Amino acid sequence: MPEPLGFELQLDTPYPAAIDEVSMALKDEGFGVLTTIDVKATLKEKLGEDFRPYAILGACNPVLAHRALNHSAEIGLMLPCNVTVEARPEGGSTVRIGDPAVLMKVGGLDTDPVVREIAGEVRSRLERVAKAMAHA
Repeated sequence: MPEPLGFELQLDTPYPAAIDEVSMALKDEGFGVLTTIDVKATLKEKLGEDFRPYAILGACNPVLAHRALNHSAEIGLMLPCNVTVEARPEGGSTVRIGDPAVLMKVGGLDTDPVVREIAGEVRSRLERVAKAMAHA
């Protein structure tokens, strides 16, 4: 069975509030949301297609990103950390947070001990975000 790409949470929180809640939980762990892609609006505008409410948040911890980029410019291909929020048809929201330890396996980036250490720190912080969201 393949390793999950990240952490998934099912919340009773409505979609717009879930975006705000995950943004605050990320902030509490030192991440800012640099980008918000409204997938529903983008697909409607570009393709004329209807899609469920779905957002991709690009989260970044500047201290850890700086450290990683100073070590390896290639790490920029993995930044920012992606978090998705989508409305569930039955109500509530699904939040998915990418697991940097898993994603760093792409291209063998996880074989570098410095990258592994930084990815581990990012993972710990994102796990705390997931835990905070689950208990909110």
